[in-house]
Amino acid sequence: MTKEPTGKRKRLQKKPTDAPTAEDVAQAAGVSTATVSRYLSNPNSVSEKRGKLIRSAIESMGYIPHGAAQALASQRSKTIGVIVPTLDNAIFAEGIQAFQRRLQEKGYTLFIASSDYSLDEELAEVERLVSRGVEGIMLVGAEHHPHVFDILKKKQLPYLYTWSFDPSLPHPCIGFDNYRASARLTQYLLELGHENFALIPGITRTNDRTRDRLAGCVDTLEKNGIYVPDSHIIECRYDLAESRQALKKLMELTPLPTVIVCGNDVLAYGALLESQVHGIKIPQQLSIVGFDDLAMSSHIQPSLTTMQVPSKEMGTKAADYLVSKLDGDAVTDTIELEAKLVVRETTATPQQR
Repeated sequence: MTKEPTGKRKRLQKKPTDAPTAEDVAQAAGVSTATVSRYLSNPNSVSEKRGKLIRSAIESMGYIPHGAAQALASQRSKTIGVIVPTLDNAIFAEGIQAFQRRLQEKGYTLFIASSDYSLDEELAEVERLVSRGVEGIMLVGAEHHPHVFDILKKKQLPYLYTWSFDPSLPHPCIGFDNYRASARLTQYLLELGHENFALIPGITRTNDRTRDRLAGCVDTLEKNGIYVPDSHIIECRYDLAESRQALKKLMELTPLPTVIVCGNDVLAYGALLESQVHGIKIPQQLSIVGFDDLAMSSHIQPSLTTMQVPSKEMGTKAADYLVSKLDGDAVTDTIELEAKLVVRETTATPQQR
């Protein structure tokens, strides 16, 4: 057996199966490794021509950056956290998708957590996200555990809340006025001639959006001399089965309501389904309205009258806000968007009974 001469070592050859490195990408793109690293940290930091070369090399080689190494080198995690009340509601999914898409364009990764409408659980999720090094956080709604803001301010992390708008609060927000949107919807129903209202608002505890929508409806009715008794208001979770049961109870009232105002589209779907089971004609005998304008709302039969929430615009603007804050750019801390009334087939002038 021939021995290798003393003092010399056999050079390790790269195996064909080894994962490509940043150096490989740099060589294929004809740029320096530092340029590749700069591009991975911030795609806008290199010229468009070099960016295309690097991107092409990354795609052709299947290169995957080592996130931990990048974070260690740059002292930046390039991650943003978002905590939503639930992952079951499609309206949050639309907003989060737009939020994530814009963050990806800016070179950030999204971490998603759910609080299940619990302020304590939301606080715990904030602590977990912060411990994982997120650089900013998006919250939903204006009501939060006070320690959430203590943590974020102590860590000097940019944050904002969405889906609500209250400029009187000392926190950045991009959202819409749930109270005013609900009042607009109620006013439309009054203009149709409805006087006998019943409400399925969702659970109001620890949910400022639900409370504001309920208050916007009730206050508008009272201004017009219409008072809704407690028996005409049934809170339930955003669940089809529960809203169907709520509708069944409301149909036992005397006299029967001519319109059901639901806190979101899911509740309206349940009310609509249960009405159809009992042979109630919509909207001839009963009008039903929702809130959110989910994609399904324009396709069900009859199609649902509802308030259109600007979820995608909120998500995009929220991402822009957090990235701008991290870049040190000047930003506006409060942005109000508009929820729009969408009239479809589930509402009509009430029939005389």
